[in-house]
Amino acid sequence: MASPLQLGFQDAASPVMEELVHFHDHALMVIYLISSFVLYIILTLVTTKLTNKHSHDSQEIEIIWTILPAIILIVVALPSLRILYLMDEINNPHLTVKAIGHQWYWSYEYTDYKDLTFDSYMIPTQNLTLGQFRLLEVDHRMVIPIESPIRVLITAEDVLHSWAVPALGIKMDAVPGRLNQTTFITSRPGIYYGQCSEICGANHSFMPIAIEAVPLNHFESWSISILE
Repeated sequence: MASPLQLGFQDAASPVMEELVHFHDHALMVIYLISSFVLYIILTLVTTKLTNKHSHDSQEIEIIWTILPAIILIVVALPSLRILYLMDEINNPHLTVKAIGHQWYWSYEYTDYKDLTFDSYMIPTQNLTLGQFRLLEVDHRMVIPIESPIRVLITAEDVLHSWAVPALGIKMDAVPGRLNQTTFITSRPGIYYGQCSEICGANHSFMPIAIEAVPLNHFESWSISILE
């Protein structure tokens, strides 16, 4: 999860988030090179008194500053399109979970099981135990197995919500009457926090998301205990 004064992303916990972090670094390097070049040109024009009469009307310079931006756009666009297709790819999910946004809590339905549903409410500050995080802990976490493709169907019952978990690279709108879907794979065990990212009313800040990724045998034990 994020730490105070953190400037970068959270540690990636899914392959898609790792790709997003790499693309961010790639795009940032391109921006850095462009900014450095433009700053150098500006400083040169300000400080030098020499001029070149051939640069005032040069077809070669016009060709270069037309083609070069196009090449830069291609270098940025191709990795971006690749990640967009990766984020939309859904192949044989091992588990499907339906997340339903309410004012102001989340409901989860494990559609591969008959009666595995529960509501997830934020734990009030006065009820937190030592080590729990304020405004992020919930009474029932969404438990999933690690290294398994998970499909999440997202909708809302009342107003617009948004199901977002930064460490997994997920942000999907929950729209009443509409079913959106996303997919992810968690690379390691852990607890990953998120929050509703669409202003949905007075208690918008008090409907967190907590995902607990566990090994498959622990997930099976958990599901059996819930169903009992």
